[in-house]
Amino acid sequence: MKKTILFALFFLAPLMVAEAEHTVVSPDGKLTVTIQMTGGKAFYHVDYDGHEMIKNSALGFVSNIGDFSKELREVSSKTGQVDKTYQMAQAKASEITYHANQLEVTYQNSKDQTMSVIFQVSDHDVAFRYTIPRQKDDNPKCAVIYREVSAFDFPDVTTTFLCPQIGPMTGWERTKPSYEEEYTADVPMATKSQFGLGYTFPCLFRIGSEGWVLVGETGVSSAYCASRLSDYEAGKGYTIAFPEKGEYNGFGSEFAAISLPGATPWRTITVGTTLKPIVETTIAYDVVDPVYEATAPFQPGRYTWSWLIWQDNSINYDDQVKFIDLASEMGFEFCLVDNWWDRNIGRERMAQLSRYAQSKNVKLMLWYNSNGFANDAPQTPRDRMSTAYARDREMKWLQSIGAAGIKVDFFGSDKQETMRLYEDILADANRYGLQVIFHGCTMPRGWERMYPNYVASEAALASENVYFTQHHCDKEGFELTMHPFSRNAMGAFDWGGVIMNRRMSKDNASRNYRRTSDTFEMASGIVIQTAVNCVAMQPNNLTELQPFELDFLRGMPTTWDETRFIDGYPTRYVVLARRHGSDWYVAGLNGTNEVMNLTLDLPMFAGQTVSYYTDRPAAKVENALPEPELRTLKVDKKGRAKVTLQSMGGMVMKK
Repeated sequence: MKKTILFALFFLAPLMVAEAEHTVVSPDGKLTVTIQMTGGKAFYHVDYDGHEMIKNSALGFVSNIGDFSKELREVSSKTGQVDKTYQMAQAKASEITYHANQLEVTYQNSKDQTMSVIFQVSDHDVAFRYTIPRQKDDNPKCAVIYREVSAFDFPDVTTTFLCPQIGPMTGWERTKPSYEEEYTADVPMATKSQFGLGYTFPCLFRIGSEGWVLVGETGVSSAYCASRLSDYEAGKGYTIAFPEKGEYNGFGSEFAAISLPGATPWRTITVGTTLKPIVETTIAYDVVDPVYEATAPFQPGRYTWSWLIWQDNSINYDDQVKFIDLASEMGFEFCLVDNWWDRNIGRERMAQLSRYAQSKNVKLMLWYNSNGFANDAPQTPRDRMSTAYARDREMKWLQSIGAAGIKVDFFGSDKQETMRLYEDILADANRYGLQVIFHGCTMPRGWERMYPNYVASEAALASENVYFTQHHCDKEGFELTMHPFSRNAMGAFDWGGVIMNRRMSKDNASRNYRRTSDTFEMASGIVIQTAVNCVAMQPNNLTELQPFELDFLRGMPTTWDETRFIDGYPTRYVVLARRHGSDWYVAGLNGTNEVMNLTLDLPMFAGQTVSYYTDRPAAKVENALPEPELRTLKVDKKGRAKVTLQSMGGMVMKK
């Protein structure tokens, strides 16, 4: 009998170990991640301050070398700490300190193959990824990941703030997905996505009255594909979804191929009882490191852009001179010359235009089509960024004419092959001292830290749409009060314009009406974060705007040493404070049609009198906007200030 019991215990011992539970807790003790086994599968759940934020959610993946999603047993675990301080030149803060506790759990599948999951938990952020060693006899040395079962299952009270993924090779000239679909707000989880393909990162969730969760990913390079979240499935939640097979015109795999030993990108979860940790998170940068060193001290600043209002017809030498002169008059650093410049101006005259710009203390940034073969977008220059030899020749020429950077458009895929193209463009541009902005593209995933010449991405329904339809003019307030809590929280955002024309036309008297006030637009230049920011002024604005508006735009910073969330709610309103050197700016946007009266806590201004850019109520006539005004405001000794945000209006306070 004794032998029988010992025999049974011997065979039960692995199962007992496999069912072990581990916890890793944030340095402040409030954020807890628990990892456990159930029926041979690995799960985690997340609690914050005693409240469940993510229910038991699956871990694991399926690859060509083995299935690591089931029939698992734990073989080891270890803990550690991560402490680092680093500097950033083009993010929401200039010096960032990251403290996290780490747990690594190693599992073995039914074929005795191993993988590990690593969790890093800081005070408001969770990051996890998988690592895969070489297996028996130092082989295999590579693997293909077919899918991840990584899931995010939220409590039933959760509502969502999400942007749907659209199908491949759809939309204008088959350029989608271009990550420019419309957000929905406060929607139940069970609601299916608009196109049945889930949601683009980042994804924001409200956990009833308990708080907020932002889910994203970071550290995606040429070594993996980018991903998104699936539609919600009861009992499972949202899962990591890989690119669609038809993306990138069907070229390249929808799977991820990695060298072994290797690791997946980090999945990130930011948690808070308020929106403050969501807006202020730096997790996209905390867990990644630079891929290469900068070859030049890349310059932040502002740029003018003729195309937004004057469109294709403005891409000629004389009109670009007007926008260079506008940039020079305003003290802006750059002028962006958009599509068709190679045909309408020509390379020889572009070199001449660049010399003229530099004589006015302005540098040019030039637009490029990323194609290749990825879609049917006709704009040129084409076939200049899609191959190594073409890029090298083009970038050498750009350097020779003194260009500061490039804007590359029309990517339309999250495949690993596309990630390689992004990285190749950035690496090659770095060799020639060029900064890079991406449009028609996926969101950045830690790229500001990984690639020092990376500036920003569009990756959202951006400013060009206000030119195309009145609907998007009407939705501008909704969109720009969404992005600080989602898209812009995870990476620099090239929205494409502090728009000062009141009508979307060259004469400023026809076509679509802008619905936001001048002060809203000025404040958006502070709220929307990117180190090279578009101020989409038109030459006529020099005589139409009030002097204090012009002075504000002339002095508007684009780099920040510190960012603080003050107040807001996604798609309704937002108030942020940002510090540039010793100067604080507090900017607010009202994205609704109702007047808002707010009492703000502003300790940085306690007892001080500040400059206060605000709005007077709009005249009671059709299409009238609130009118901007500049006055002073006294902040009380406790740092409290009462402000009014007119409907679709804004405010800025600065000292």
